[in-house]
Amino acid sequence: MAVASVVACCSLVIMALMAAAATAGSVPAVYVFGDSLADVGNNNHLLTLLKADFSHNGMDYAGGKATGRFSTDKLGLATSPPYLALSSSSNANYVNGVSFASGGAGVSNATNKNQCITLDKQIEYYSGVYSSLARSLGQAKAATHLARSIFAITIGSNDIIHYAKANNAATPSQQQQYVAALIQSLSGQLQSLYNLGARKVLFLGTGPVGCTPSLREMSSAKVCNAVGNAMAVQYNKAAEGVLSGMAAKYTDLHYALFDSSAALLRYINQPAEYGFVEAKAACCGLGDMNAKIACTPLSSYCANRSDHVFWDFYHPTEATAQKLTATAFDGSAPFIFPINVRQLSAI
Repeated sequence: MAVASVVACCSLVIMALMAAAATAGSVPAVYVFGDSLADVGNNNHLLTLLKADFSHNGMDYAGGKATGRFSTDKLGLATSPPYLALSSSSNANYVNGVSFASGGAGVSNATNKNQCITLDKQIEYYSGVYSSLARSLGQAKAATHLARSIFAITIGSNDIIHYAKANNAATPSQQQQYVAALIQSLSGQLQSLYNLGARKVLFLGTGPVGCTPSLREMSSAKVCNAVGNAMAVQYNKAAEGVLSGMAAKYTDLHYALFDSSAALLRYINQPAEYGFVEAKAACCGLGDMNAKIACTPLSSYCANRSDHVFWDFYHPTEATAQKLTATAFDGSAPFIFPINVRQLSAI
């Protein structure tokens, strides 16, 4: 299993959202679930190839050292710490937030099986955190604390990438069946989080995974993979349906859904308009389009990272992440809805 299996975005987006949300409103903590978009080091503690604790990742971070985040990362933003770094301590403090996210994770437990912390396992870990908070704060105060906190979730890209790579000729009906199975699982997972105190949910939908350098490289014409992109659109729409249904059922539940697919496609389809020069090839990697081999210490990387949409064969650059973050935080439909992150934070 190669590090290539991680998903199509970088941790900068959710890191910036967490930091901004925590200062914009009454948000005492951010509890994070998902994949490499939000993994701030959990996979460093696993026996897995799905890691990013090596150069050239982290080359723009303070000291130029990789931290386990899947990006170049120079923002230096405060983040919810990785759960596996805290859980070994008998005095672990979860009141300021924690990230359970794991590079390679999917909605399905079969995605990158035994290589990451599955979403179901992340929720199991959070259940223990919930109990810990109830003991330390008291049940009533813990419930109030969690209701004011943001639960950030980014999941689904790995599932779709794996399916698209293995089923490039899948019919629309087959694609829909797979997405429906994912959504059935996701619905139960979101319900579990609600049952454990989640009341403010930030859901980052999957990006246009078919346009990542790795999936483009599969095509002789280097065009976006239609199966991957179509499924991303279906998945994001269905996830919104689950969340809107829950919000209608539970009047104390509020959510913001960021349509990463629609937001990122703007930069891919019209790069010059948004300040980019290269929207197809990766900045860091090896082989055709820098998309044959992952970004490793042996890889070459582009001279100007800010003019590329993609950092490696799956993850966008910091420049891309900053633009996405601004849209999610202060934007509006069709990219972030029914409210944006600033509005969610202020509730």
